[in-house]
Amino acid sequence: MTDLATQSQAGEASSEDDDRAQQAVESDETAVETEPADEPEGAVDAEEAVEAEPVDEPAPADEAEPADEPEPADEPEPEAAATAALATPAATTPVPPLPSISADAAVYAWAPAEPKAKKRRTGLWITAAAGVAVVGLVVSSLVLIAPGTTVAGVPVGWLTPGAAADAIDGSLAETTVVIAGEDGDVELTGAELGATVDAQALADAAFAQHPMWNVTSWFQSTDAEVALDAATATAALSEAVPQLYTDPVDATLAFDPASASYAVTPAVPGTGIDLATVQAALQDALMTGARSADVEPVAVEIPAGISTETADATVAQLNGMLDTAGFYVGEERTVPIDRATLAGWLNVAPDTESGGFEITADSAAIQTTVDGLAAAINRPVENGAVITNSAGTVLREEAAGVSGRELGDTSNVASDFAEQLATGNAVFAAPVTETAPEMRTLARTVEVNLSSQTAYLFENGNVVGTYAISSGRAATPTPTGHFTVNAYTRIQDLGALCYNPEAQNSYCTEDVPWITWFAPDIAFHGTYWHNNFGTPMSHGCVNMTESAAKFVYDWTARGTEVWVHH
Repeated sequence: MTDLATQSQAGEASSEDDDRAQQAVESDETAVETEPADEPEGAVDAEEAVEAEPVDEPAPADEAEPADEPEPADEPEPEAAATAALATPAATTPVPPLPSISADAAVYAWAPAEPKAKKRRTGLWITAAAGVAVVGLVVSSLVLIAPGTTVAGVPVGWLTPGAAADAIDGSLAETTVVIAGEDGDVELTGAELGATVDAQALADAAFAQHPMWNVTSWFQSTDAEVALDAATATAALSEAVPQLYTDPVDATLAFDPASASYAVTPAVPGTGIDLATVQAALQDALMTGARSADVEPVAVEIPAGISTETADATVAQLNGMLDTAGFYVGEERTVPIDRATLAGWLNVAPDTESGGFEITADSAAIQTTVDGLAAAINRPVENGAVITNSAGTVLREEAAGVSGRELGDTSNVASDFAEQLATGNAVFAAPVTETAPEMRTLARTVEVNLSSQTAYLFENGNVVGTYAISSGRAATPTPTGHFTVNAYTRIQDLGALCYNPEAQNSYCTEDVPWITWFAPDIAFHGTYWHNNFGTPMSHGCVNMTESAAKFVYDWTARGTEVWVHH
């Protein structure tokens, strides 16, 4: 009973070991389609095994061996071996009859065949992972900058253009310059000095020229120009080493009442550190990767924020405004503005941001002048006239004519003029309605009747003047025919004897007034030496009273027709 109980327990243990063995086979990566394992040796401990050699006896007919029975696994545990021995028929040594086994005891039978282990696809998964890695590498090569690429001394290989731009900006911002000061060295970073480069453009160019996929472009370098913001750098340096700086003085300007003009007070330059030296040191430190550089300060002149040249230009503009200021009707400066008055309207203040001056005007002060514009501008129309000959040809403008003017709405004039003055323009077009004059045509002619010794003046066919005359004597007659006025002499000596004392058969009459010439050596003129008009008395000219001669002198024009007849 003891041996059988031991064997039964061994059988149960063997069954559990078989299950574990089956699981081990299914999990073993090297067990795919392998040859059956060698049949384990049947040796067991002498105390537990039946002392009989197994023989190659066929199994009973009703216990045929199942097909495709797997071979036993290598080296089973001792308990498994004992169980296997119990299930094997004895070869030669008879086995004592077994005692009866209860219904609860284990019943031994052939185990079903174990399923074949599934094939592992390890190689397939390794290949897929490698493919994904290759695809990722290819994609990365399309968006990254080539390895070994540097821009402005900053390594940007294996970076996207955006990350490269950040790296360039960050490196420049942290690069420092060292300046010796009275209290020790002073360090200033690129960020404090307002240093900049076009990092994004440089990064984009680096990617375009040196993409990762192009192995021929690997390990390339690109320089970059560092720029300094002058105002930021000057402020930082003057605060760090104030002993090396003196402040400049801006140019100023003001209105001088004595000269009624604007005048300039020139600018005074300051001194400081040459920014080009600082920029060069910062550039060198960045490009070499040193990230720090000593600067030997070089003193330079610092220009004023508002230069003398700028002030001079503004003064020229202001004085030009003083020369032309006024309210205009067309080209006419109808209402001039006094120079001091205009200066009182203006406020000229320095504008440090632009480095110049800002001009503004007081519209309330301008309004006072606007209120008096109507009296200075409004006027009635005055018609004009032109002198013509009988054919209508214009010979002279008798009266130019004056247009009528009426001032329009002035409600916005003061504010509009103030805005215009701020631009440097002092010529303001007044809102005026004009009425053009009418031009009359005056066709004028002169008729001299020698028989009646009378001169007639006609205008548009009407007689406007009749004057008694003295024409030439019989020995020196006045020529007859159609003539035109050709010249005028206000006063002159007449007679050859006036100019040639040896002249024969001549005369000299001095200071003859209001001479209107219409034929060779023949004219209308005033006569002061006789009053015998109506009788021929002259040497050929037409003698008239001085008042009549002046009227003809003023009333005619060059080209006025003169008809002399009997």
